[in-house]
Formats: sequence, C-alpha cells, structure tokens
Amino acid sequence: MHQQQQSAGRNATVWAIIITSVAGFITALDNLIVTTALPSIREDLGGGLQDLEWTVSAYTLTFAVLLMFGASLGDRFGRRRLFVLGLGIFTAASAGAALAPGMSELIAARAAQGVGAAIVTPLTLTLLSAAVPPERRGVAFGIWGAASGIAVATGPLIGGTLTEHLSWQWIFWVNVPIGLALIPLARLRLTESHGPNPTLDLPGTVLASGGLFGIVYALVRGDADGWTSTPVLGGLIGGTVLLAAFVAWELRAKHPMLPMRLFRNSSFSAINATSLLMFLGMFGSIFLLSQYLQTVGGYSPMQAGVRMLPWTAMPMIAGPLAGALSDRIGGRPVVGVGMALNAVGLGLWALAVEPQVSYTSLLPALIVCGIGMGMFFAPSANLVMSTVRPEEEGIASGANNAIREVGGALGVASLAAVFSAQGGYGSAAMFVDGLTPALWAGAGAVTLAAVLLFLIPGQRKADAHTAVNPASGESPAGAYASLDYTRNTIQ
Repeated sequence: MHQQQQSAGRNATVWAIIITSVAGFITALDNLIVTTALPSIREDLGGGLQDLEWTVSAYTLTFAVLLMFGASLGDRFGRRRLFVLGLGIFTAASAGAALAPGMSELIAARAAQGVGAAIVTPLTLTLLSAAVPPERRGVAFGIWGAASGIAVATGPLIGGTLTEHLSWQWIFWVNVPIGLALIPLARLRLTESHGPNPTLDLPGTVLASGGLFGIVYALVRGDADGWTSTPVLGGLIGGTVLLAAFVAWELRAKHPMLPMRLFRNSSFSAINATSLLMFLGMFGSIFLLSQYLQTVGGYSPMQAGVRMLPWTAMPMIAGPLAGALSDRIGGRPVVGVGMALNAVGLGLWALAVEPQVSYTSLLPALIVCGIGMGMFFAPSANLVMSTVRPEEEGIASGANNAIREVGGALGVASLAAVFSAQGGYGSAAMFVDGLTPALWAGAGAVTLAAVLLFLIPGQRKADAHTAVNPASGESPAGAYASLDYTRNTIQ
C-alpha cells in the first residue's frame, strides 16, 4: 500500500513537471517567436511600423498588466481551474492570430494571447510547487526554468524556420495542438488548490491597464498623427493621470495588486527603475534589429533567427556563471557590468550598421549584448529579493516581472518612434538612417539603468532570504526568482 502511494506520488510529480514546463515553454516562446516573422507579416497583411509595434506590444502589455491579477484569480477560483481557462484562452487566441485576415485582427488576437499567458504563467509555478515534494523542488524548478529558457533562446530561430518553410501563420498554429493536449491533461493530472489571499484588485487592474495603454498608444501614434495632435496628447495626459490614480488607489486599497509600501525602500525602487530601463533599451532594439537582418541584410527568416542566436542564447551560458560570481562578490557589480556591456553592445551595433555590411562585422555586438544580458537576469532577481521581507518575496518578484514587461512594451514604442522620425522602410539607406539613432537611444537607456544601479544605497540584508516557508518547506524566493529569469531572458 505504501509503495502504491509512493508510485502515485511520483507519477503526479512527473505529470506536474511535464504539464507546467510545456505550458511555460509555449507562453515564453511567443515573446520572441514573432520577431523574425515581422517582415513576412507586413508583406502579407500590409500595415506600417505602428501595426508591427502593436503586434509585439499587444502581447507584452496585456501580459505585464494582468500577470499579478492572473495569480490572484487562481488563488480565489482555483489554480487548476484558472490554469485550464488560461490555456483555453491562449490556444483559441493563437488560432485567431493564425487566421487573422488583417493587422487589426492579428493585434487583437495577440492581446488575447497575452491575457491567457498572464493567467497561465504564474500558475505554472504554484501548481508545480503544490505537486512536488519540498526535497525535489530544486530539480523540478530547474526543468521548468530550462524549458522556458530554451523557448526564449530559440524563439527567433523557430519563428524564422516556420515562416520560411511553411508560413508566418505557423508561428501561431504551433501552439494549438500543444494547448489542446495540455487542457485535458491538466484537468486529469493536476490537483486543485487555492491560495491564501482570495481578494481581487479590479480597480487597480483597470487603472493600470488604461494608463499604460494610453501612454503606449501615444508613443506608437506620435510620429504618424503628430505629437501635438489630440489623440496623442490625450493618450499621454490621460495615461499619466490614470497611472497617478492607480498609485493613489494602491496606497489606500486594503489588498492592493502592487503594494506601494515596497517602493518606500529606495533599493527596491532603484532596481525596478533599472529593470524598466534595461528592457526599454534592449527589447526595443531587438524589435528593430530582427527586421534589419532581413530588410537590409537580405537574410531569410530562418537565417536571421540563426544569426540572432549569439545574442538570445548567450544568457543560457553566461547566466549561471554570473549567478555564481554574484554569490561571491555581490549582485550589484555583476548586474552593473552586465548593463554596461549591453550599452557597449548597442553602441557597437550603431557604429556597425550600414546598408551593406557583413555579418562578421555585427557578430561582436551580438556576443557582447548576449553576455551582458546573461549577467543581468539571475543576479537582478536576487537584488530584488534582498530588499523585501521573506513573506513579500512573491509579490515583489511579480511586480518586478510586470515592470520589466512594461519596459519592453515602452521600448518597442519609443525606439520605433525614433526610427520612424529619422528613417523608414523605403530603402536600405532609409532603414539604417532610422535604426542608428534608435540604437543610440537604446544604449542611452541602458547606460542610465547602469548609473541608477550604482546609485542604489547599501542594501539591507533580507532577514531570512533563505528562510524556509513553513507552509511549503521551501524558500519562497526560489520559484519566483526562476520566473524572473526565464520569462525575461530577452525574450
């Protein structure tokens, strides 16, 4: 009897690892799988730079805004139930994106994908934690993290390969059979659970969503409509007002989505501002550079994906080394050097890009940026955790993830605005004319991030950063630090 129980427990653990890892893989994959397909999408569906921006930002923005809300929904209504619902939304939205007859429909489907991913992603970790015994969670989270990390690293390559040999629609179709297989497996093999905090912060979610949408909309439409036009000014002013109202609401809400008390710690505020600027500079640059390799470099989608691997895959190598180094000398110098390398890499790109340039001339910039990103992710997660009490680590990590995703959406919008103001798609020379100042703007944002990091005051040691959660037998930082790293290994 005891052996049967042990066997059943092992089966439940294995199934939980498989289901949550595969779910994490497909939601992470959709961050960058679209980048190498953008030129083909523009050629097929038409539209301009603004439409391409929204194709990327609609996913990252809805994911960022609803990430913490999705976790709260699972706590209240059941984690397995919401996980299945999120998978259903993500799968249906993927099919909608593949069938989209125009850019508007594609953007709407991408936003719906972001909603599904925002529900699925945080619940993969809570479901995995509930199903795996404490002594095996390190291995389980390692497998989960590796799956998401591989998705991030290979996203441009998979997207380019599918686009070149099948069609761009297949970057979305690939999610459908996986989602359809995961839904019944999740219902049959995962155990239902609820969280300790069943409250929902609906006003906070609405205010944050409206404010961020207004600002991103203004950045996207600024060059086309004019920065003094009514829609653009309305988006900037209205978005700012709504975000201010969000802060005011969170200060007085009994159960806030984003507790403002965390930001009273100057170290927490500084590392989150640093993360936002880092993603603004890097994600906005990747959006343009993936198009440069095809539009100007003349590479096919798959060839462009292969040539981006020194950047996107390098964190898989540099990340563990940076984590070990940060344990010896502290996270701040490692992250600071990493961001400095990112700024140098973007500067090298800006100096190297020409209408006709060999890939070998671009390779040093790719490698430097990849090493810099690897030095940022894992140590920065520890920096976030070290500024809050153990019981606040989960919410702090979720907040940092959301802020990073917002930075990515703002980066695509702001760097594309610089690009469109100085250049365009008319010729290779025009593309380079717009790309060069955009890259310098991205390098400037990352440089400012590095400066902010070194201005962080001496951090107080978290009083029990490695303390064991009495309810689960595990440090609460582990799962959320893994989420921090794998969801943002640029993507």
